[in-house]
Amino acid sequence: MSRRVLQGVVVSAACDKTVLVRVERRVMHPIYKKFVTHSKKYAAHDENNRYRTGDIVRIEESRPISKRKCWVVISGPGDSAPGRPLAAEAAEAAAAEAGLTDLVQPGLAGETAETDGGAT
Repeated sequence: MSRRVLQGVVVSAACDKTVLVRVERRVMHPIYKKFVTHSKKYAAHDENNRYRTGDIVRIEESRPISKRKCWVVISGPGDSAPGRPLAAEAAEAAAAEAGLTDLVQPGLAGETAETDGGAT
């Protein structure tokens, strides 16, 4: 029997090696004859944590991997390589190219200058 293949959008990549993919389908309403969009979320296995929220991916049915996960991501966008920079790193790089620098360096915001405590 052939395995089902669906296409959808990653809506959550918070779990390790798992992405939630929303698959939308259009069906005609039986009475009003208007097309209605139905969506369903599938938990899919992402071995290398390659995919981020907003990526359009294709998922394939597989053996049960866990209680809720019986789908595997088979393809996605071309820039979804394991070495792809995270969104925060990409924002920092864009700010650096634009010539914007932060006045407060990360890690130094919570530190204060120590005094000798009033000793004479």
